[in-house]
Amino acid sequence: MPVASPWWTPDVHADRRGFLLGRNRIQAALRGFLEARDFVEVDTATLQVSPGNEAHLHAFVTEAIHHDDSRAPLYLHTSPEFACKKLLSAGEKRIACFAHVYRNRERGPLHHPEFTMLEWYRAGERYETLMRDAADMLALAAETAGTKQLTWRGRQADPFIEPERLAVAEAFQRFAGIDLLATIDAAGATDRAHLAASLKAAGLRVAEDDTWADLFSRVIVEKVEPNLGFGRATILDEYPVAEAALARPTSGDPRVAERFELYACGVELANAFGELTDVAEQRRRFGAEMTEKNRVYGETYPLDEDFLAALAIMPEASGIALGFDRLVMLATGATRIDQVIWAPVPETEGEAQ
Repeated sequence: MPVASPWWTPDVHADRRGFLLGRNRIQAALRGFLEARDFVEVDTATLQVSPGNEAHLHAFVTEAIHHDDSRAPLYLHTSPEFACKKLLSAGEKRIACFAHVYRNRERGPLHHPEFTMLEWYRAGERYETLMRDAADMLALAAETAGTKQLTWRGRQADPFIEPERLAVAEAFQRFAGIDLLATIDAAGATDRAHLAASLKAAGLRVAEDDTWADLFSRVIVEKVEPNLGFGRATILDEYPVAEAALARPTSGDPRVAERFELYACGVELANAFGELTDVAEQRRRFGAEMTEKNRVYGETYPLDEDFLAALAIMPEASGIALGFDRLVMLATGATRIDQVIWAPVPETEGEAQ
């Protein structure tokens, strides 16, 4: 099988250059959008004592060598989130960050080991405001690219139409015929047996060692995500508290959290939270995530105690992380993420495409 030419060969670069110039224009437009709304652009460190504490996010690890030759692990961050929230604790009100972030075990048409995340935070503002931000950015990216449709592999979404807002529980009912909230009690505890029975009734595979979270993810991946963001963008809202990550519970239903994800053309573009500021609860969630990571992958990451200390004085806020490269793909018509990255990471032996 012939090996593809490297990205730096003149013919390959010529094919990619239009996408790359589109990337630059969209980035400039988004910076202008944020500046016009009084956001301060910040620049966070890539090296962190913890890369984040989500079970299925995988980091690149390195180490610091001190003057006495002692060593300590450091990680390339998977998101600038911890650093941004520390800046909120320091007193910043509206901040934004274009950050190169790093995730191991991820490569494919929509995944690259190093990519650009645009994160922005609003202290003292509700997470619904982020929905408006995100919708406006979709339209701005398309307008800047000179297109009326976001596209990916033949799929389309009109970025100038108001996104559909769809609760996760409603999506489970609509696309899989599953009553998700019937598997979650008033305190947020999950019922694995009930959800397993619901998946079997819907014709989905259930393995003996599947946890409630495994089953939840299977429905999301196989039944929900393939139906999101067609014709117009979809805001998938109110995730169960067991899948809340760093989001707080909603005021109306303690079983679900102030978390939404944005989809267009079946592609996940952004993940947003009404931010959790309960330190004890955040520590508990991190611990549960690392227990799960150890069960599945045999490894864990340390907690960022500095982050947890800052969280104790962080104001109420909302925050969102948007996959900037993916947005550029959809606005420019690129079909692979490496088409919109100026200098892609070389593939290593064994990486499947």
